[in-house]
Amino acid sequence: MTNPSLADLNPATMSKAPPRFHLLAKPSGSTCNLDCAYCFFLSKEALYPNAKSRMSEQTLENYIRQLLEAHRTPTVTIAWQGGEPTLMGLDFFKRSVELAYQYRRPGQALEFTFQTNGVLLDDDWCAFLKEHNFLIGLSVDGPQEIHDTYRLNKGGQGTFKQVMRGWEHLRKREVDYNILCTVNAANERHGRKVYRFFRDELKATFVQFIPIVERATAETLPIANLGWSERPGGQRLLYTQSGSLVTERSVGGEQYGRFLIDIYEEWLRGDVGKVFVQLFDVTLQAYFGEHLLCIHAPTCGYGPALEHNGDLYSCDHFVEPDFLLGNINATHMIELVSSAQQRRFGDNKRDLLTAQCRACEVRGLCHGGCPKDRFVPSRDGEAGHNYLCEGLYRFFTHTRPTMSIMARLVQQGKYADGVMEVVRADDAKRGRNDPCPCGNGKKFKACHGARG
Repeated sequence: MTNPSLADLNPATMSKAPPRFHLLAKPSGSTCNLDCAYCFFLSKEALYPNAKSRMSEQTLENYIRQLLEAHRTPTVTIAWQGGEPTLMGLDFFKRSVELAYQYRRPGQALEFTFQTNGVLLDDDWCAFLKEHNFLIGLSVDGPQEIHDTYRLNKGGQGTFKQVMRGWEHLRKREVDYNILCTVNAANERHGRKVYRFFRDELKATFVQFIPIVERATAETLPIANLGWSERPGGQRLLYTQSGSLVTERSVGGEQYGRFLIDIYEEWLRGDVGKVFVQLFDVTLQAYFGEHLLCIHAPTCGYGPALEHNGDLYSCDHFVEPDFLLGNINATHMIELVSSAQQRRFGDNKRDLLTAQCRACEVRGLCHGGCPKDRFVPSRDGEAGHNYLCEGLYRFFTHTRPTMSIMARLVQQGKYADGVMEVVRADDAKRGRNDPCPCGNGKKFKACHGARG
C-alpha cells in the first residue's frame, strides 16, 4: 500500500480534472444489518468474497486527504453510504471528522452527509451528528404497511418501528435529515399517501424519490425475484447492469411518472417553498440551463463510488468489474476521476442517446435519464432506450406549464411559490365533478381537490 501524493501528479492530469465531484464512500462495503428485498447491493459482497468489509485507518486517511486535495471549490462534501455505514461504529466517524479538519485547506468548508436505514441511531450517534452538522439521508418507503413490504430485517420482519425510533432520535437532537424513498411495486400507486406521510407525520421538508429498477435476464429473473441476499443452499447472483427484463418489485415505467405527478399536484396546492422534492427542484433548475443532478444532466461521471478497500468505481450503480477505475491506495483519486475511462463513461450518457431521445421535446429536461436504466428498445427498435421513458416523458410534459410559471417568477425576482395562487385560481374555476388535472381519470373532488 502506498500514499499517493498530489505533488507526484502530472500537471496535465490536474488540467483535465473536474473541479468538484460527489463521491460516495462505502466504509462497510455491501454489509448491512437489514435484508431489503430490492437491495441488489447486498450481492456486491461477491466482489470481495474473502475480505473483511471494513475500511482500514490507512484507506480512510487516504480517502479524506485525497478528496480534499482533489477539490478546487470552496466547499467539499464528505459523503458516507453503504451497505449500512453505522456498522462501522461511532469511533470510525469521529476519526473521519478529525482527519477532515486535519487535511482541510485554508478557506475550505466541509459538509458531512450520511445515508442510513436509521436502525442503529441512538442519542450518542445523534449528538455527534448534530455537533458536526451532518445531513442525514434516512431511508423510508412510506407508512408502515408500505415500508414493511420490502424493507426487512435478517429475520424477514418489517423494520418500520426500528426506523421510527432512529427518526425520533434525529428529531430530538434536531439533526438535519432528508427522506430517501424508493419507488417500487408496493408504493407506486400511492404517491400522495406516501408524500403526506413524510410531510405530515415525519415532518420532512426535503424528500428524494429513487425508482427501483432491477434488471435481469430470462435465465436470472426467477432467482432475482427471490431477492439479492444470501440464501443457504440456494444460488445467489452478483447483480450487474445487464438484461432487458425487470423483477416483480420494480416500478413500472409509466407508473413512475404517475407516481411523481400524483405528488406534484399535491405539492403545487400548498407546499411550494415549504417542502423540497429533489426532482422538482432539479427540473426547475433545468429551465435555467443548470443540471445539478447527474441523472438528468447531459453527461455524468461525477458521482464515483469508493469501496471499503479503496477501489474506486465509475458510479454507485456500476460497482462491477468493468467499471473499476483503480484503487486510491495506489493511484490518487484525482487521476482516476479524470482518466480517459471515466470521461468516456460520462460522455457516453450523451453520445449513446437513441434517435427517439435526441428528437424528444423534453430532452433539455431529461437528457435520457440514468444510463443504468437504458436497456429497452426505442419506438424505432433502437437498443439502449430508457425503461422509465414513458413515465419521465409524462412527468416532464405534465409539469411544463406550471414549471414555466415558476421559472418566470424567479426570473422576475419573485418567489416560485407564487405559482400556488395561479393553481388555486384555476381550481376555483374547475367543477368538483370535472376530471382531475393529474390525468388519472378521477373526479377532481375525489382526487387532488380533496385536501387533507
